[in-house]
Amino acid sequence: MTLTTPALLFPAISLLLLAYTNRFLVLAQLIRKLADEERNQHQETNTRQILLLRRRISLTKRMQLAGVLSFLLCTLSMFALFLSLELTGMVLFGVSLVTLSVSLVYSLWEIQISTNALNVQLQDVEDQLRAGKPRDGRRGVDA
Repeated sequence: MTLTTPALLFPAISLLLLAYTNRFLVLAQLIRKLADEERNQHQETNTRQILLLRRRISLTKRMQLAGVLSFLLCTLSMFALFLSLELTGMVLFGVSLVTLSVSLVYSLWEIQISTNALNVQLQDVEDQLRAGKPRDGRRGVDA
C-alpha cells in the first residue's frame, strides 16, 4: 500500500462532510421556521415534526463525528505510511474505511427519517384539503 491510496479518500470525505454540513444547515432552518409557526399557532403536526427533527439532529451529529473521525484516521494513515510504518498505516486506513461506512449508515438512517418527516407534512396538507379548510387565507378546494 502506498501513500496515495489513503489520499484518494480525501476528496470523497471532504465532499461528504460538506454535504453533511448542508443537511445540518437545512435542519437549523427547519427548526427556526417550526419554532416561529409554533409561536403563532399550535398544530399537532408540529409536535410530530419536532420529534423527527430531534432524531435527525442526533443522527447528523453522529454522521459528522464519524466522517471527521474517518478523515482524521485517513490522515494518520498517510502519516504512518510516510514514516514507513506500513502495517500501522494499513490498519489506520482500514479503520478509516469502517468509520466512513458508519457515517454513511447514519446518513441513510437520517434520510429515512427525513422522508418520514416529509410524509407527515404531506399528510397534513392532504387532511386539510379533504376537510376543505383554507390554508394561508386561501379558499378551500372542492373536488
